[in-house]
Amino acid sequence: MSELWDILDINGDKTGRVVERGQPMYDGEYHLAVHVWIHNRKGEWLISKRSPEKKTSPNIWEACGGAAVAGDDSLTTALRETKEELGLILDPDKGRLFTTVVHENQHPPGGSCIADVWIFSHDCPIEDIILQPGETCDARWENSDAIRAMMASGDFINDTYFARLPRLFPDAKPM
Repeated sequence: MSELWDILDINGDKTGRVVERGQPMYDGEYHLAVHVWIHNRKGEWLISKRSPEKKTSPNIWEACGGAAVAGDDSLTTALRETKEELGLILDPDKGRLFTTVVHENQHPPGGSCIADVWIFSHDCPIEDIILQPGETCDARWENSDAIRAMMASGDFINDTYFARLPRLFPDAKPM
């Protein structure tokens, strides 16, 4: 079954148009995506490694996330992606929308993405993580300095939005 995306305007409002993932989007069209950063009481972040089968950035570490399917809002997407990729059920009351970032021209011929960045507080042993075959192949808890070093070395996903989030690590406190 194909994945359908609601098309949004620059303000994040639905336009009424729906597009199948991978199909062309046009200038001024956006789809919703989320990045989910999970923080524990030890001050660590849960990161996962993309499966080697992934077309883009295989075997690279990242925060959980993905695209919203038609009809889903940002929070629903954040909770669904975390359950799918890591097998975790997050408490929506322990999450907050940290920021929104616009990625321009990621889906030629001009389609773009509005990405909501969520922070959730959640404690669990790494053994509780259930990796999704084809999506994730490893997970671990890391501190902010280690993640910054991974970004610098190219072991963490190369996404320009991370450069625009210098506040993410120092501002994120356990809830």
